Amino acid sequence: MRKVIILVAVFTLLPATTASAAELQEILERSQEASYSAEQVISCSTPDGVRDAVVSLEQAAGELRVSGEVEVSSGSGGWALVREGSVINSASVEAGISDADPTYRVDNGSAHPFLNRKAGLYRLYAGDVLRGELIVDGATGALLSVVTYNSDGNVYCDRRFIEFDPTPPELSAATLTTGETLEPSDVTSSLPESLGDFERLDIYEDGDEFTFAYYSDGFFSFALFQTRTVVELTDPGALTLEGSVYARSFSPGQVTFSWETRDGGMALVGDLPPDMHAEVLEGLPQPFAPGILQRIWRSLFG
Repeated sequence: MRKVIILVAVFTLLPATTASAAELQEILERSQEASYSAEQVISCSTPDGVRDAVVSLEQAAGELRVSGEVEVSSGSGGWALVREGSVINSASVEAGISDADPTYRVDNGSAHPFLNRKAGLYRLYAGDVLRGELIVDGATGALLSVVTYNSDGNVYCDRRFIEFDPTPPELSAATLTTGETLEPSDVTSSLPESLGDFERLDIYEDGDEFTFAYYSDGFFSFALFQTRTVVELTDPGALTLEGSVYARSFSPGQVTFSWETRDGGMALVGDLPPDMHAEVLEGLPQPFAPGILQRIWRSLFG
């Protein structure tokens, strides 16, 4: 049987910024330029139960490194591809700029001390719906806490620092996310330009193995992979939409979907709250269950 592909990507903080509300963009850009070492607790309430982790972060000169209870980590738009337990390729990618209207508005920051530091609290709204609360360190701009919400007002994920040292760390040559920086491709793709409020920013290729596109609504984001072979998740749950079944797996701060198509496989990896899943998936090719002859053919020839 041909080897399957396992996709792993962890969005530890926030996605790369887009042309969203100027204040939100400034907050996110400043946070990416901050230098610090920290311990972070991540706790997410998912339909499949609570997913939590403790991770160590080091950020300097725009580079973020993570270690802890995660297999593979990444910063803004980072990703890793794993086959049979080994990382075979990874990269840190930069999102392009979207001309879409801002999805979110930011309430003016109010003083909100955190970890005995001067900090500001900013609330993000989509219309009248609270979607996020950011606590920003006054001196460095680092995001000390990020809480995201479902549309019903319940907390989806709570990421907060429990220790914070603003001293710039000296990052060693070893890194958890190795590999070349991918450049956006001009490939003609069947991946949609938009999915709900999410705009496709850039498309990337890795030879004949897969194509992936990076989408964002200015705050939340996801990577959409199109592969030649079936994408396999470890111990997945399932989501059924209009009779179609998608394999789904939650990890701290992240959701991954996988399904088979007529041409191979697809996977979606992102930080989307559960109420956003259906809107995105409904705009993509539906799962396809191959017949026995097709399964035999794929097992032999891919």
